[in-house]
Amino acid sequence: MNSNSRVTLGWPAAAAAVVVLLAAGAGAAYLLMQKPAGPGQRVQDIARPATAPQTAETPRASVRGDSPARVPLPDVVVAVSVEAMKRAGIETAPVMRSAAGTSTVRIPGTVEPNAYKQVIVTPLISGRVTRVLAELGDEVKRGQTLLQVFSPELADAQTRYLSARAELEAHEQELARTSKLLVLGAASQQEAERLHAEHSAKLAGVQSLRSRLVLLGMPTASIDALSPGGAVESTIDVPAPIDGIVTERGVNIGLNVDTATKAFTVVDLASVWVVGALYERDWSRVRVGSAASVTTSAGPGLARQGRVSYIDPRVSAETRTARVRVEVLNPRRLLRLGMYADIEVAATGDRQAVMIPRSAVQNVGDRQVVYVANPSEPGTFTEREVRVGDASGEQIEIVSGLQQGDRVVSTGSFFVRAERERLGLRPAASVSGTRPVP
Repeated sequence: MNSNSRVTLGWPAAAAAVVVLLAAGAGAAYLLMQKPAGPGQRVQDIARPATAPQTAETPRASVRGDSPARVPLPDVVVAVSVEAMKRAGIETAPVMRSAAGTSTVRIPGTVEPNAYKQVIVTPLISGRVTRVLAELGDEVKRGQTLLQVFSPELADAQTRYLSARAELEAHEQELARTSKLLVLGAASQQEAERLHAEHSAKLAGVQSLRSRLVLLGMPTASIDALSPGGAVESTIDVPAPIDGIVTERGVNIGLNVDTATKAFTVVDLASVWVVGALYERDWSRVRVGSAASVTTSAGPGLARQGRVSYIDPRVSAETRTARVRVEVLNPRRLLRLGMYADIEVAATGDRQAVMIPRSAVQNVGDRQVVYVANPSEPGTFTEREVRVGDASGEQIEIVSGLQQGDRVVSTGSFFVRAERERLGLRPAASVSGTRPVP
């Protein structure tokens, strides 16, 4: 027998072998794809890279990329040796409960005129402006002439008054003659009564025309000086109604004016209003009559004292604030209208607040924490998240996280925080304020 004999296959046999191999490979792949899948898993997911499955407990924010719900940080216990406490100078302070009224409320404000001492000057008669005797910024006195108006209406009113007064004088002479004739029996009683009635009507007409001249702004002395043969005044003076500063001027020579024309605005700046926006959270702490201090950047060393005189009962729908007003004296005119100012109001709320030193609060990520001393184990401190409120001097209010009787690290809290970070007692995910995805 020849040991080097070879088996030779024809092309039909080779083709059949290839087909058999392909069929075997396809069958194996099909069996692998039929591997049982877990609950909620599709067959197509087998080819994907492994990722954390989404369950009902997984926060939706972890899928969308939004900020997850804020959850409190768990307490962490930090142990510090007695020697390390001495080297760091760690001191503790008790948590105190005090009246919130000892704090202050800061409100940004704007200087505005005292609306009760701001007067818009308008002419009492229609006519044409002939002279303007005041400029913007001028300080004027009450009764000082601001402008003069030429008015045909005034001249006509004076003519009517003089005519009525002349008729009255003539009628009075006739009434006097009739009274004498009545005594002599040369006149009837009926005639005398008629003349008396006419005299009363003419007297009332003269008084009415005189009152009109007064309403048109003509001085009483000028009215008394009118005489039938004298000159008639056709120009009227418009005086300043109060002492103050001219802040607006709306007339010039030659302008036709009437009783609705806004000629000047005069403001008494001896006292001004500082108006600010009071937020909702401070409504219960600020009341009418609360003492207030006003400061400005123009005079940081000059503080003016006043009191809250008004709190608007209406709330702005856009800012959710109410207007609060403080009236302060301004004798040297240093507070100018429109100037920005800071209002510091002594809060009058009677609620009790938990207060601790500011130095006791440490920022961990976007959270605030304090270190509470364990009275039974010296050198043991608990890092606890707190919510802070308003600050007053070196004290700060704690809204939640502490209670009266606790003791917190007031000096050396940063050392305790550094020790906690060195020991790695709090994971980074917890510090950032997010809940790890399960």
